[in-house]
Amino acid sequence: VMGQKNQLIQDLPALETFLVHKEIYEIPARQFEQTLAELVGLFGIEDILDIQVRKLSLGQRMKCELVAALLHRPQVLLLDEPTIGLDVVAQKNIRDFIKKYNRSEKTTILLTSHYMEDIRELCERVIIINLGRIVYDGRLDQLIKRYAQDKLLRVTFHPPGVTRKKIERFGEIVRFQRYACTLKSTRSEAKRTAIALLSSNLPVDDLLIDEIGVDEVIRHIFNA
Repeated sequence: VMGQKNQLIQDLPALETFLVHKEIYEIPARQFEQTLAELVGLFGIEDILDIQVRKLSLGQRMKCELVAALLHRPQVLLLDEPTIGLDVVAQKNIRDFIKKYNRSEKTTILLTSHYMEDIRELCERVIIINLGRIVYDGRLDQLIKRYAQDKLLRVTFHPPGVTRKKIERFGEIVRFQRYACTLKSTRSEAKRTAIALLSSNLPVDDLLIDEIGVDEVIRHIFNA
């Protein structure tokens, strides 16, 4: 399934394409009806099956594209930029469906995407290819630990807030505002820095130790 490629017949309702796929993949009638009902129910697209495809929104069309691809219950599903061009609500709906389908059907899903949110939400194993060469193949959490030597400390403050000068001694300032700032600290020092902040006389309201973003890690790999 490709985000910008169509397998649906644009001048016909999506249901007509589903029926074509039934014949192409020789899906038994009972299996077709059962699978279609399950997929339509999961996506909540009962009301758009008889609408001409070209009149559907991009999010609606992508849902129908996925239904068409899954009617014959493939063991391997290839997704190329499945959320490209979708609004944030439609993106989340697609991701939620992919996760649910993967758990229920045990389907192997290969995903290519430039959207880091797709990677974070959907992938356990990640393969990074740079100039035709595989530079990483492993778990997403291990990717971050391997290439991100630092952690982020996100701190918010009660009024009257803090000055930049009072924060500088705790680490590298990534982002600063009077009532909130982000600090960068090495993995080994992150907990100690957090304790120092909480033990100080600064008006700390909340503190979160967070991982460096996947997008920053990948940028580091490509620029190395």
